[in-house]
Amino acid sequence: MHTVDPADYHDIVQVADPQLSPDGERVAFVRKGPKDDESYEATIYVVPLGGDEPTQFTVSEGVDSQPRWSPDGSHLAFVSTRGADDDRPQLWLLPTDGGEARQITSVVGGVSGLAWSPDGSRVLFTQASTADDREEGRDFAVESDYEPETPDPRVIDRLVYRAHQRYADGRRNHVYTLEVESALEQGTVTEGDNDALERLTDGDADHTGATWGDDETVYYARKLGEEPDDSIESEILAHDLETGEVEQVTETIGWATMLAATTDGRVAYPWIPKDGFTLRQTELKVYDRTAETETTVTESIDRTLGHEGGVEWGPDEETLYFSTPDEGASALWSAPGDGSEAPTTVYGEGVTLEGFSVGDDAIAYAQSEWDHPGDVFASTRGGNEVTRLTRVNADYLEDRAVAQPEELRYESDQGPVQGWLLTPPDFDPEETYPLVVEIHGGPHARWTTSGTMWHEFQSLAAAGYVVFWSNPRGSTGYGEAHAAAIERDWGDVTLTDVLAGVDLACERAYVDADEQYVTGGSFGGFMTAWTVGHTDRFRAAVSQRGVYDFTSFYGSTDAFKLVEGDYGVTPWEDPEHLWEHSPVAHVPDVTTPTLLIHADQDYRTPANTAELFYLGLKKHGVDTRMVRYPREGHELSRSGEPAHVVDRLERIVRWFDGYSDFTDASPALERGPNEGLTAGQEGDASEGGSDTNESGGDSNEGGDENGDDDAPVENNEDTRA
Repeated sequence: MHTVDPADYHDIVQVADPQLSPDGERVAFVRKGPKDDESYEATIYVVPLGGDEPTQFTVSEGVDSQPRWSPDGSHLAFVSTRGADDDRPQLWLLPTDGGEARQITSVVGGVSGLAWSPDGSRVLFTQASTADDREEGRDFAVESDYEPETPDPRVIDRLVYRAHQRYADGRRNHVYTLEVESALEQGTVTEGDNDALERLTDGDADHTGATWGDDETVYYARKLGEEPDDSIESEILAHDLETGEVEQVTETIGWATMLAATTDGRVAYPWIPKDGFTLRQTELKVYDRTAETETTVTESIDRTLGHEGGVEWGPDEETLYFSTPDEGASALWSAPGDGSEAPTTVYGEGVTLEGFSVGDDAIAYAQSEWDHPGDVFASTRGGNEVTRLTRVNADYLEDRAVAQPEELRYESDQGPVQGWLLTPPDFDPEETYPLVVEIHGGPHARWTTSGTMWHEFQSLAAAGYVVFWSNPRGSTGYGEAHAAAIERDWGDVTLTDVLAGVDLACERAYVDADEQYVTGGSFGGFMTAWTVGHTDRFRAAVSQRGVYDFTSFYGSTDAFKLVEGDYGVTPWEDPEHLWEHSPVAHVPDVTTPTLLIHADQDYRTPANTAELFYLGLKKHGVDTRMVRYPREGHELSRSGEPAHVVDRLERIVRWFDGYSDFTDASPALERGPNEGLTAGQEGDASEGGSDTNESGGDSNEGGDENGDDDAPVENNEDTRA
């Protein structure tokens, strides 16, 4: 059998956003895979619950997403970049009984956040636009070839002025409704007025989480405070479409983007205690507008609200469904909206959820597990009688040797930790193998045996390494105390837990304790750099998109609130503490050969701190190299250009191989920049989308990725590094 290889990324299909049809007989979902070295293709498929094969519902052109059934099931709304020169996603409608999909909008900001009104007469969506766009009507219609001008010079007045690989340039997120019947009558509007559209919001503030209550009520959140970008407080508003009146329903704290409402005026929303907010768990609250009461639905469970699938009321509008991290997996919960009973687990047991949809009699899920990177499943409302509806990677997996991780439960200095070991697919317990230690990002996140790391873990194991990963203190899914234990100290606390697991792994006779390697991305990049500054036990390290200096990070990231929350200070209040807890402060102690990987348009962990760390390593004579990826942002490893995803993983393996006694490979610094890599086999790396920049080269600025150019710049959705 073949083993999993980095280049296999081109052959792996992803599924997402399952949506049950109103009659409960079919599930629409997004099927996405690499199209070529530079782009992806995503189409909508539909699979019956009865067990037949899925069928393609939209044509293979561009990137389709957000399938949403109309309440009567007659139409499927979705957004797509097809036919757009600039990849701005637009709203399309497809008759479900046959016929061609029709483009309905041609708006300047692109379309996101689709939701049908309960009676099916309107579709709700959001788009990001400038004040000039709104004044000139470009948020209602533009020609398909319209290209906004890039500011020259770029004048910045906003506190958070860039995120998601781009600059805000005056754009704010606003809420719109579209009259479906009128839109179908007039067709795609590309200039002038669009009578089918109505803008509900305006002004210099982002509006998030838009959702329907009844047919005439829309709810959304808006930041509070004189400087919204510096605020963690939001107001939740009810917009009466008939009168135009806007009423404040309640206020909340945190990243208020997931709202769910009932037709009788109850609104579910996330809430975090203000004190130590980044270290606290997100609760789910419900406000009843009629009774004027507030209930914390999740008060009795020691888990934080997850983002996978959002929050959803069941068809009876009495029961809420939501997901949480649950140790090294995901859990789907149900709870009465009035808080009369504690939440109960509906579904979980070792799966990683990528979305869910609740119907009258069934629940649909997109999930991955250790033996597959993702498929669509369904169960009864109680989580029983689980049925696998798709096997989108069946052909690929048929002749691939996939290794099963072994769970490790171990004790660190301050309590239990969960981790895993993955051995090579041709594992022989009589042989010995080098060990790769992977450290997750976040820091308040968690790893599982599947999800977005499935391909990377399996590729490293297939390259001949035993792979270890864990959920040390700071991780979510193990209760608030576990997540908050890294307050004011990311490095030493996490390193203690990670190394306790590494020591346990090295007790295995098949692990060569003299051959240890370490890597991680984002917070994992921080921890990789922190690790090599505090121990020389690792032969080589690869630090990816990390945070290396807290002061520089604080001044350049869209997630500066993470420093304020986790460390409780700003650089002006306690610069010495932030310096001592920054990896760059410990560069003189580094001897481990360290490769740095970064993306040029990463505005979550900007490259300036990586440049400082790289310079320090060079000045102190450490074997190092920096690899920079143009056109990429913080999601490089998960959704970057396919050639870049492959190249990154190949470079990690090549760097480790160069310092291993288990291979004959020379160190990467002694080889050509692309020698032994897919990019090298294809000639010049600047061709075919694999335009990596080695240290000393120019950084190429490029376009935006996968139609995300017009997503709003916000700092209120997720502060994870």
